[in-house]
Amino acid sequence: MASESGTISADRLSAIRADFPTLSATVHGEPLVYLDNAATSQKPLAVIKRIEDYYRNENANVHRGVHSLSQIATDAYEGAREKIAEFIGATSSREVIFTKGTTESVNLIAATMGFGQIKEGDEIVVTEMEHHSNIVPWQLLCERTGARLRVAPITEEGELDYNEFQILLNERTRLVAVVHVSNSLGTINPVRRIISDAHGMGVPVLLDGAQAVPHMKVDVSALDVDFYCLSSHKLFGPTGFGILYGKEALLEALPPWQGGGDMIEEVDFSGTTFNELPHRFEAGTPHIAGAIGFAAALEYVESIGYDWIHDQENDLLHYATSVLSGIDGLRIIGTAPKKASVISFLLGNAHPYDVGTVLDRMGIAVRTGHHCTQPLMKRLGVPGTVRASFAFYNSRSEIDQLAAGLERAAGMLG
Repeated sequence: MASESGTISADRLSAIRADFPTLSATVHGEPLVYLDNAATSQKPLAVIKRIEDYYRNENANVHRGVHSLSQIATDAYEGAREKIAEFIGATSSREVIFTKGTTESVNLIAATMGFGQIKEGDEIVVTEMEHHSNIVPWQLLCERTGARLRVAPITEEGELDYNEFQILLNERTRLVAVVHVSNSLGTINPVRRIISDAHGMGVPVLLDGAQAVPHMKVDVSALDVDFYCLSSHKLFGPTGFGILYGKEALLEALPPWQGGGDMIEEVDFSGTTFNELPHRFEAGTPHIAGAIGFAAALEYVESIGYDWIHDQENDLLHYATSVLSGIDGLRIIGTAPKKASVISFLLGNAHPYDVGTVLDRMGIAVRTGHHCTQPLMKRLGVPGTVRASFAFYNSRSEIDQLAAGLERAAGMLG
């Protein structure tokens, strides 16, 4: 059994783990080893308590009442927007659109760009490693408009083939939509270079940041990215809430997406005028508790610090890579030199589902399947993988338990 890294304080890690109540759960009579963070992260008590406090003491609709409780809720809700804008480096809270998550954020841009900005013969560039959420909306847009989806290939190691990507950029390209960090492989894409090269040809860039923000500090202004999408639940916040960041001038040029309350300025049967940013894209009663809870999650992450998160997760990734590589018959899928703390693998000829089932009986939670990246799995020639994904609250001892579980699974399924 390996000891924890000397660079990571065992006392601090223990204190952090105590902030996450689910980590003390048992599964099938075994202590939970939660290694499915790329699917969703666990939630700290600070987030749970803040959401509870809203529903207990501040519950009211926002923007629509002069009474005191509505004002309190509105202040907390819009205060969350300010916090989020500051956290991601937006120049204004007007650039922060509240959505249900990364999927809805991508769909919002795909839908609104279809009203005149994308036309027949235009091209949209994605990569082979995209999540379905950053493939299907563009396919639907291409079907509606006659545009063409172009796909940049990846290498055997799971890196973007950058020479081929550059070849795809041309005078017909109207958008580049790329994952920042691959959810299946952990590959960190060279997004600064992608943005610079695309902008050199006058092409805007959308980044799917769902898997990036849990692991690294993202500054959208420093990146000069045009659109950035992320989900609260990946970043230790509540489910069903997310963000679309967009440069203000680009958002202003897009038409409304959904119609209803809060996105209007004035409605008459002869026509409607629409609200200003960001509310123009936020129809209906919003996920108020989601926004407030997400702001609490960001404050928690800041209290931990991204430097510490990076050191901890980097240690876990390297340790797990070393330990798992020593298991007979185990093959790691995705070996890019720049990775977040995600390891996908196959164990001999065993089906990933069978491996995951054996591990579950030991209390070890991993993800199995195609991870909503079926085109990527086809490119790699595998039906799916087992995926272990780590957060800063995981430990080396949990990786040892994973390794022991895989040894047992190999014996049972071999």
